[in-house]
Order: sequence, then structure tokens, then C-alpha cells
Amino acid sequence: MKRTCFVAVLWTFIVSSQVQASGVVDAQVDDFDDVQKEETVGVREGSVVVAPIPFSNPTIGSGLVLGAGYLFNIDEGSDPSLLGLAALRSDNGSEGYGLAANFYFDNNHWQIETLFANAQINYDLYTPTAPLPISQSGILARASLSYGFTQDASVGMSLRYLNTDINPASPGLPPIPPPFDQFLNVEIANIGLVGKWDTRDDTIYPTNGFIVEGEVTQGYTLAGLTDDYGKGWINFTHYMQPFQRAVIATRLSTCAVSTTTPFFDQCSLGGTDGFRGFSATQFLDFRSLSAQVEFRRQFTDRLGAIAFAGVGMVGPQFNELKIGGTHSSYGLGARYRVSKKFPVDFSIDYSRNSEREDQLYIYVGQRF
Repeated sequence: MKRTCFVAVLWTFIVSSQVQASGVVDAQVDDFDDVQKEETVGVREGSVVVAPIPFSNPTIGSGLVLGAGYLFNIDEGSDPSLLGLAALRSDNGSEGYGLAANFYFDNNHWQIETLFANAQINYDLYTPTAPLPISQSGILARASLSYGFTQDASVGMSLRYLNTDINPASPGLPPIPPPFDQFLNVEIANIGLVGKWDTRDDTIYPTNGFIVEGEVTQGYTLAGLTDDYGKGWINFTHYMQPFQRAVIATRLSTCAVSTTTPFFDQCSLGGTDGFRGFSATQFLDFRSLSAQVEFRRQFTDRLGAIAFAGVGMVGPQFNELKIGGTHSSYGLGARYRVSKKFPVDFSIDYSRNSEREDQLYIYVGQRF
């Protein structure tokens, strides 16, 4: 999953709905499996899938995402394309809906990915004094076009539009203190370059290979008091299989933004890197660096477990990352394989961080 706080939440629940639509409920997955087995090609030969799934994370709490999708193959050599929609609601009052359309054709040489989301997200913005309850609403639209020069490597362009309002989450709270008050009403357009080098043996549950993916964007303020800003991030994820039914996955991530970047687009642990153990709004700054490792073990065709650990730092510059200290977390997780033919897992992870806080994560698929 790519892309912190408000922006990351919207992107996460859209991507989650796409994973669900690829096969979360067995009865529905069987229909999709039949379509794939028959190798049907064409928009009319697709399959409709509907799947509700619970979630839990430290940023917006626990809730439910309802996803629906229509999957079809444009040509035999390309991945399935998707038309999908999703709706989200959590126990802290966060709610929203989104639409996505992804198209893969010409033997995967061309890849078009689009999404639209409208949501109100409630979360705690961590300040030097205390967490500040925030309610952030807005519209997010994103589109990217990539071309695969080889079977493994592709580059392309991305466009994003964000119109968002930020307010205290509870009546009677004092005004948002500086410097955050200048970002209350913002309209931003981002244009960027995306790249990917992917040698994994499977996109859902890789056992060997690696993927390097990243994005560099320039943000332009259309309305509000924010300035133009730049952002770049890159993730390198490697997979190896030490023995049968076991996988070791490692990820190195880094992020950098300009000093004029609004807080909701800054680097964070749990933002672009998928780091577990902290809220995505707890450690925000202009630079971040993290490393994670996960051991995955499949005991039966259905049941599995994982153990994970990670360390990360954020700071104003890369040579100042140690100012805020090193943050770490570790934990265990359970996996249930929900599809008979596709390696899609229902995941429950329990983590403890370096501040002795416990967090619960419930989601579909793997964290990375």
C-alpha cells in the first residue's frame, strides 16, 4: 500500500477495498477463481465481488470497510483490471466512501490507476504538549499512468488533487495552535513521477524477489495559506524463502519533504512505510528512515502466523534523525487464508512499541 494521516487513511481504505474485491469471502472468491480458470478476456466476461471486512489501527480505531468490485481482463497477458467502490466507518466517527478504476493492458505495458475519495477522518495530532483531537474532511482524487519498459520495470506520471478542511474534533476546544492553524482550509494539486522495479514471484504473497517503488511529487497550493512543497519517498522490499512454507520479508524505507510541507503530507512512521506500532500522526517531520523485518510461517493451507520487528527515526534532516530518538516496535500476528486459490490472508497483528504501548491491527493482506 503506498502513500500520512488523512491522505494515508483515504488511500489505505481504497486499496483495502481492492484487495477485498480480489477475494475475501470464499463463496465470492470461487466465482472469481472460475473466471480466471476459464481465462476469459473482455469487459463483459468479468466477475462481481462484494466483501465486508473489519479493520483496526491506532490512527482511526476499529470499524468496517465494505468493498465491491468488478474484475475483468482486457487481454490475456495483463493483470486483472478493476472497477471498485468502498465505504468506511470507524468507532471514533471517521467515515467516508471512495471509487477506484485500475486498467492494465498491452501485456501489462500500460497501467492506469485512478481513485476518488470523500471522507471525514478523526484522529489525534501529536504536539509537544499533548495529543490534539482533529477532525479533517475533504476530497481526494488521484490518477497515475505508467509504462513498462521491461517485464519488471515501469515509470510514469501521477496527479493528485486534495481539498481539505481541518477543525478541532470536539466542541469547546481552543483554537488550533501555531503553526498548524495556517493549514485549516487547503486546496492542493500535486504532480509527480512514479517508478517501480518488481521481480517478485507473486504480487499477493511473494516468496522470492524484490520490489523497489517510489514517487517524487511537487505540490502547488491552489487555495489556503500553505506554500508549494516537494515530497519524495522510496521503499525497497525483499523476500526470501529459507524453507518450505516460510518467508522472510524485509523493508527499508525513506522519505523526504520540503520545510513548507503541511503536516498531513509530512514523513511519518506508519505513513508511506507501513510501520506498525504507532499512530501515523505520532511522529511527523521532514525526514524519515525505517527498517522492518517479518518472518511468515504457513502451518496449513489455511492457517499461518508471523513475527515482526521494526526501527525508525524522524527528524528535520537526515543528519539530525537521532534528535528525536530511535523508535521501535515488535509483535506477533495470525493469518487465515480466505481464498482457496489466491493467497489472500485475513490478518490480525498485535504490537508493542518502545514506549510500552500496545496496538492492534486488523486488515486484509500483508503489511508489506
